[in-house]
Amino acid sequence: MPTFPFFTADVFTDTRFGGNPLAVVIGGDTLGSVTMQAVAAEFNLSETTFVLPPADPANTARIRIFNRTAEMDFAGHPMVGTAFVLAGLQPHLTEATFEIPAGIVRVRIERNADGTPLAATIAAPKPLSLGETFDAEVIERVLRLEPGDVVTATHPPIVASNGNPYVIAELTREALARCAPDLEAFRAALTEHPQPSGRFSVHVYCREGLTLRTRMFAPLAGTWEDPATGSANAPLACLLLSLEPATNKAAFEIHQGVEMGRPSLLHVEARRSQEGIVATLRGTCVAVMRGDISV
Repeated sequence: MPTFPFFTADVFTDTRFGGNPLAVVIGGDTLGSVTMQAVAAEFNLSETTFVLPPADPANTARIRIFNRTAEMDFAGHPMVGTAFVLAGLQPHLTEATFEIPAGIVRVRIERNADGTPLAATIAAPKPLSLGETFDAEVIERVLRLEPGDVVTATHPPIVASNGNPYVIAELTREALARCAPDLEAFRAALTEHPQPSGRFSVHVYCREGLTLRTRMFAPLAGTWEDPATGSANAPLACLLLSLEPATNKAAFEIHQGVEMGRPSLLHVEARRSQEGIVATLRGTCVAVMRGDISV
């Protein structure tokens, strides 16, 4: 029975047991997808990654990302957390390139004066893409909200992606605190509005200038609520920049996970480029556990 080392880290926080926990398994290229999915379900975290040899030796690693129920093309907190874990194992690692299904993720690693890994900054693998828009009533149903809780003055609820699609909607501050996902309503929404991802994940926010409060709900993927979602906050920042055509760059401070008791802090910069509107995402991490898993 093969055994692989694993590490866990709390991502988008500098406080142990805050942020979004991640499991990182080193190796596993001999494992099939079914086994990897079973391992991710065993950890029962928002995501688990497997660090594999790269297809192109010029890159650092090939990373496979699994949530509780399915493999993912891209996710932000696994990229930041995996880079942090690898930096702890490789003292001279300062930059990395990860191969993932959505493309290449470029990573810059920050260390303390003594060389201890502190944080990582990643570039989302794709520019912003926008999809279907929704009536406010769809968001009201899936999150048990009232008429007027969804703010549509700036934009309607809309699918946005930098490699992983989310339905993004603005709420009033009071409504953000009252969100309560309705599983049957999520299922009905996916039936009425099929998504290529097979998921109907909803990312909601309220805004004060460049400071955002967010919450993300993906019960159909096994995540009732996520403490920190890099792959949702990246397109959120890009979406907001897209609505300001005279602005070329915007940096947002994003707070998530507060209602869950796992406060997270994400720094997301969106900027216009030749490819479209792109995003970088920065977060600090804290090492928590290490061990071995036999499969």
